[in-house]
Amino acid sequence: MTPDKVWTFWKEAGPSRWFNKDAAFDGTLRVRFGDALAEARTGAFDHWGETPEGARGLVILLDQVSRNINRGSPLSFAADAHARKLVKAWIGRGYLWKLPAPEAMWFCMPLEHSEEIDDQKRCVALFKMLGLADMVYYAKLHLDIIARFGRFPHRNKVLGRSSTPEEIAFLKSGGFAG
Repeated sequence: MTPDKVWTFWKEAGPSRWFNKDAAFDGTLRVRFGDALAEARTGAFDHWGETPEGARGLVILLDQVSRNINRGSPLSFAADAHARKLVKAWIGRGYLWKLPAPEAMWFCMPLEHSEEIDDQKRCVALFKMLGLADMVYYAKLHLDIIARFGRFPHRNKVLGRSSTPEEIAFLKSGGFAG
């Protein structure tokens, strides 16, 4: 497996597959990248992060592919802490500015998926700096949820967490589902 293979497949799949639930796409990702994701979780591919292009492939594997192939399972979030640690280092190295904004945005996604308010604020700021207005909109939705609840209520069931009455009301009213 190489980071370029991950990126090429992901790029060709496009936004309609990236941001929508699609069991067939999830299955394809599982077959193509499931073993690689398991290795990446152990840190076996951290060396991909030696270049912005390699880091881009690794963050997609750890953050995006993980969510797709483990949809509805706690494993969806199993690589989150590792992905956040890596992207914070890569952002510090300036990787965000070494790729076109539509590619660099993937470095922000682990921050958007974080349940830490500081990560959420940083994500909004970075998307603004990248000039990605659509992504700023969604990042603000995530930030507002974390500011209000301190976590993403839609994850409670999958993670075995009890929901508060306010979270239940939010979800029943069509609150953001991820």
